[in-house]
Amino acid sequence: MPEAEKVAAIRDLLPATRAGIYLNAGTAGPMSAEAQRAMDDQAARDLAVGRAHTDAWPETLDRMAEARASVAAVLVADPDDIALTHSTTDGMNLAVGALAWARGDRVITTRHEHPGGLGPLLALRDRLGVEVEQVDIGDGGDDERTLAAFAAALERPARAVVFSHVLWTTGAVLPAGRLAAMARSAGAASVVDGAQAAGATRVVLDELGADAYAVPAQKWLLGPDGMGALWVRRGFADSLLPAAAGGLSFASFDAAGGTRHPGARRFEATAFHRPSLVGFARACGWLSMSIGLPWALERAGRLAETTAAGLASIPGVEVVTPRGRMSTLVSFRIRGWAASQAVAELGARAFAIVRDLPPIEAIRVSVGFWNTEAELDRFAETVELLARHGPDTIPPRRTLTILGSDDRPVS
Repeated sequence: MPEAEKVAAIRDLLPATRAGIYLNAGTAGPMSAEAQRAMDDQAARDLAVGRAHTDAWPETLDRMAEARASVAAVLVADPDDIALTHSTTDGMNLAVGALAWARGDRVITTRHEHPGGLGPLLALRDRLGVEVEQVDIGDGGDDERTLAAFAAALERPARAVVFSHVLWTTGAVLPAGRLAAMARSAGAASVVDGAQAAGATRVVLDELGADAYAVPAQKWLLGPDGMGALWVRRGFADSLLPAAAGGLSFASFDAAGGTRHPGARRFEATAFHRPSLVGFARACGWLSMSIGLPWALERAGRLAETTAAGLASIPGVEVVTPRGRMSTLVSFRIRGWAASQAVAELGARAFAIVRDLPPIEAIRVSVGFWNTEAELDRFAETVELLARHGPDTIPPRRTLTILGSDDRPVS
């Protein structure tokens, strides 16, 4: 289909794109009608016939296998190296918690990590006295500065290096493959937060060289809340004993005890909500087969670069995202405006769904393949309006008066 027609058809299948200018997939992406319908069908079936039939559990295992395969197709990986989780945070905890930590160990990360990745490290600090070193990589846009900061930190032994593939703050794409190789050379494991990369930029896990990579369903993969996945390198997975385990973690049970699954499936300790399993698989399959992931990544990246360039050309606007190392996140500041004030004003004036970033006091937009050039232009025009004024001098918003039956204004 011609691109304009394809985008229009896609937006019809993403109803939330009609609720405003949808620019916050970095928090939660728009669900497709197809994925929601699959979830509703599964939920209706569970309601109608119950979940206790003897066929229910084998069917659940089949749905889990489908979800692993769908995620593997997006991340270019072997399904056997994928474990299903409940979130990125869940995956980061599983991977970090499986390492053989001892009091006095060190872990290296950046000053830009999301709480979902930093939280597990701080818990290790509080519980075992593990030293957490947060290196200064600036805005993340200079690969050599990033690599030098980690290299200096690795001059002392470290158990692990933990970092985001794409920073949730500035949107910079870090040199994940080179960092993973550096960590391995220093005898450290590499655990990567892929929350802002999976579904937003090209990810080929079989080539990346990391040891573990955690992703969510609800962001750029456009799936349901409460689902995620953890990819673990085969040899690395087999060397670990996860801190959490359940019946799903083991391949067999006998009188002598249980035999753990080889590879990533040993990290699956608990069961999952069946409608969400189906929705996650359908969302990833929709991206891969109906939309076409290469097209989606190219269009989203192109629109994000155009958006960053347009915002940077507005007097009074500072684009924080490094233009040479960006993916689909664009972070910026408007002179004279607190980020939270600007977010509220952009929502009220342009119906733009964006968010503020308190750690760097900036506004962040997440540009997706579903966005149109027209709505991004309208968003930029509203930013320009804010940049020409302060919160106290901006013209009042236009209001609509609704007349009641007696012709008196009621709102």
